[in-house]
Amino acid sequence: MALLALALLAGLLIRLDRRPFFQGLDDRWAASVNDSADGAAGAAGGDGLGGFTTVLDRLGGPLGMVVPLLVIGCLCVYGRWRSGLFVFTVTVVANLVVLLPLKQLADRPRPPHPWVLVSDGSYPSGQVFSAVTLVVSVAVVVFPPRARRWWWAFGAAYVLAMMGSRTWLHAQWLSDTFAGVLVGAGTCLVLWRAFAPLLETESERMASNSLWL
Repeated sequence: MALLALALLAGLLIRLDRRPFFQGLDDRWAASVNDSADGAAGAAGGDGLGGFTTVLDRLGGPLGMVVPLLVIGCLCVYGRWRSGLFVFTVTVVANLVVLLPLKQLADRPRPPHPWVLVSDGSYPSGQVFSAVTLVVSVAVVVFPPRARRWWWAFGAAYVLAMMGSRTWLHAQWLSDTFAGVLVGAGTCLVLWRAFAPLLETESERMASNSLWL
């Protein structure tokens, strides 16, 4: 709850003051990204980096919903509908119930001249939120605790890449991406705790080969 409260307070601050105290950091980061982008444009790997960030943009958009839906489908096929319900709530329902209202509350303008098609509301980053919720939900329902450390490493790299891509594409401010992490992680932790009894029941059903009950 503390992570969600912090993101909410920052959103209120943005709504009340269009230049919050962290806007200076956002501006400096945006300027450094512009300089790096100008340098990469003439470098040999510039096109590759641009293509990579565009792929991440697509994964963070509506097309990216295919991944959690595939996970949900696979879980349900194997009778793990409780885990499927958890993933659906974290990755789909929370996007509508938590993320979108917070975007409307903050109503923060995007950085100037984004390189990709964007909607209104820069704060918090929906792409980063989706990346975090996917990583955490898959960790909870797919990997046993001892195997999660490798998934956490991959997930952290994926989230960091998504954060970097959003600022590289001029689609969001740096603080928007950190807010996406806060909201995504906070939402996952709250829902993980709420679903804990149901997931524990599923574990017991798996042990007794009665998942569909």
